[in-house]
Amino acid sequence: MVCYYHADRPAVGTCKHCQRGLCSECAIVVNDALAFRDRHEEQVSKAEKAAIRGLLQAERAGAGYVRSGIFYGLAGAAFAILGIIQLRFLGLQAVFFILIGLFLLYASAANFLEARRFR
Repeated sequence: MVCYYHADRPAVGTCKHCQRGLCSECAIVVNDALAFRDRHEEQVSKAEKAAIRGLLQAERAGAGYVRSGIFYGLAGAAFAILGIIQLRFLGLQAVFFILIGLFLLYASAANFLEARRFR
Protein backbone atom coordinates (compact mmCIF):
# COMPACT_ATOMS: atom_id res chain seq x y z
CA MET A 1 0.00 0.00 0.00
CA VAL A 2 1.22 3.50 -0.79
CA CYS A 3 0.31 6.94 0.53
CA TYR A 4 -2.82 8.41 -1.06
CA TYR A 5 -1.20 11.82 -1.55
CA HIS A 6 2.39 10.64 -2.18
CA ALA A 7 2.29 7.65 -4.52
CA ASP A 8 6.07 7.20 -4.33
CA ARG A 9 6.06 6.62 -0.54
CA PRO A 10 4.98 3.49 1.33
CA ALA A 11 2.03 3.79 3.70
CA VAL A 12 2.61 3.41 7.44
CA GLY A 13 -1.10 2.91 8.14
CA THR A 14 -4.58 4.01 7.19
CA CYS A 15 -6.50 7.12 8.15
CA LYS A 16 -9.22 6.39 10.70
CA HIS A 17 -11.59 8.76 8.87
CA CYS A 18 -11.21 7.85 5.20
CA GLN A 19 -9.40 4.47 5.39
CA ARG A 20 -6.78 5.61 2.84
CA GLY A 21 -3.09 4.82 3.13
CA LEU A 22 -0.87 7.53 4.58
CA CYS A 23 2.90 7.96 4.75
CA SER A 24 4.94 9.09 7.74
CA GLU A 25 4.90 12.70 6.50
CA CYS A 26 1.10 12.79 6.23
CA ALA A 27 0.38 10.82 9.40
CA ILE A 28 -0.47 12.30 12.78
CA VAL A 29 -1.66 10.41 15.85
CA VAL A 30 -4.95 11.71 17.25
CA ASN A 31 -6.20 9.93 20.39
CA ASP A 32 -4.29 6.73 19.52
CA ALA A 33 -5.59 6.73 15.93
CA LEU A 34 -3.90 7.74 12.68
CA ALA A 35 -5.23 10.68 10.65
CA PHE A 36 -4.12 12.78 7.69
CA ARG A 37 -2.25 15.81 9.02
CA ASP A 38 -4.20 19.06 8.45
CA ARG A 39 -7.06 17.18 6.75
CA HIS A 40 -8.87 14.71 9.01
CA GLU A 41 -7.58 15.48 12.50
CA GLU A 42 -10.84 17.02 13.69
CA GLN A 43 -13.04 14.22 12.28
CA VAL A 44 -10.89 11.51 13.88
CA SER A 45 -10.87 13.35 17.20
CA LYS A 46 -14.68 13.61 17.16
CA ALA A 47 -15.05 9.93 16.22
CA GLU A 48 -12.78 8.84 19.07
CA LYS A 49 -14.67 11.02 21.57
CA ALA A 50 -17.98 9.58 20.34
CA ALA A 51 -16.68 6.04 20.79
CA ILE A 52 -15.58 6.78 24.37
CA ARG A 53 -18.94 8.43 25.09
CA GLY A 54 -20.74 5.35 23.75
CA LEU A 55 -18.77 3.05 26.04
CA LEU A 56 -19.61 5.19 29.06
CA GLN A 57 -23.29 5.20 28.15
CA ALA A 58 -23.27 1.42 27.82
CA GLU A 59 -21.85 1.15 31.35
CA ARG A 60 -24.59 3.44 32.65
CA ALA A 61 -27.27 1.42 30.89
CA GLY A 62 -26.00 -1.77 32.50
CA ALA A 63 -26.11 -0.15 35.93
CA GLY A 64 -29.70 0.91 35.28
CA TYR A 65 -30.69 -2.66 34.51
CA VAL A 66 -29.08 -3.82 37.75
CA ARG A 67 -30.97 -1.19 39.78
CA SER A 68 -34.25 -2.17 38.10
CA GLY A 69 -33.52 -5.84 38.75
CA ILE A 70 -32.97 -5.18 42.45
CA PHE A 71 -36.19 -3.18 42.71
CA TYR A 72 -38.24 -5.80 40.87
CA GLY A 73 -36.71 -8.57 42.95
CA LEU A 74 -37.55 -6.88 46.25
CA ALA A 75 -41.07 -5.98 45.14
CA GLY A 76 -41.64 -9.48 43.75
CA ALA A 77 -40.44 -11.12 46.95
CA ALA A 78 -42.69 -8.83 49.00
CA PHE A 79 -45.77 -9.65 46.89
CA ALA A 80 -45.04 -13.39 46.90
CA ILE A 81 -44.46 -13.50 50.67
CA LEU A 82 -47.57 -11.39 51.32
CA GLY A 83 -49.62 -13.70 49.12
CA ILE A 84 -48.32 -16.83 50.84
CA ILE A 85 -48.97 -15.39 54.31
CA GLN A 86 -52.48 -14.26 53.40
CA LEU A 87 -53.41 -17.36 51.36
CA ARG A 88 -55.71 -18.87 53.99
CA PHE A 89 -57.42 -15.51 54.75
CA LEU A 90 -57.85 -14.02 51.26
CA GLY A 91 -58.10 -17.12 49.10
CA LEU A 92 -58.10 -16.24 45.40
CA GLN A 93 -56.89 -12.67 46.03
CA ALA A 94 -53.76 -14.07 47.69
CA VAL A 95 -53.11 -16.21 44.63
CA PHE A 96 -53.28 -13.01 42.59
CA PHE A 97 -50.61 -11.45 44.88
CA ILE A 98 -48.44 -14.54 44.47
CA LEU A 99 -48.76 -14.34 40.66
CA ILE A 100 -47.79 -10.64 40.70
CA GLY A 101 -44.79 -11.55 42.86
CA LEU A 102 -43.72 -14.29 40.48
CA PHE A 103 -44.05 -11.96 37.50
CA LEU A 104 -41.91 -9.32 39.24
CA LEU A 105 -39.29 -11.96 40.10
CA TYR A 106 -39.25 -12.95 36.43
CA ALA A 107 -38.79 -9.27 35.47
CA SER A 108 -35.93 -9.06 37.97
CA ALA A 109 -34.17 -12.05 36.42
CA ALA A 110 -34.70 -10.63 32.92
CA ASN A 111 -33.14 -7.30 33.98
CA PHE A 112 -30.10 -9.02 35.49
CA LEU A 113 -29.62 -11.06 32.32
CA GLU A 114 -29.92 -7.93 30.18
CA ALA A 115 -27.37 -6.12 32.39
CA ARG A 116 -24.83 -8.87 31.63
CA ARG A 117 -24.86 -7.82 27.95
CA PHE A 118 -23.34 -4.45 28.90
CA ARG A 119 -20.31 -5.85 30.76
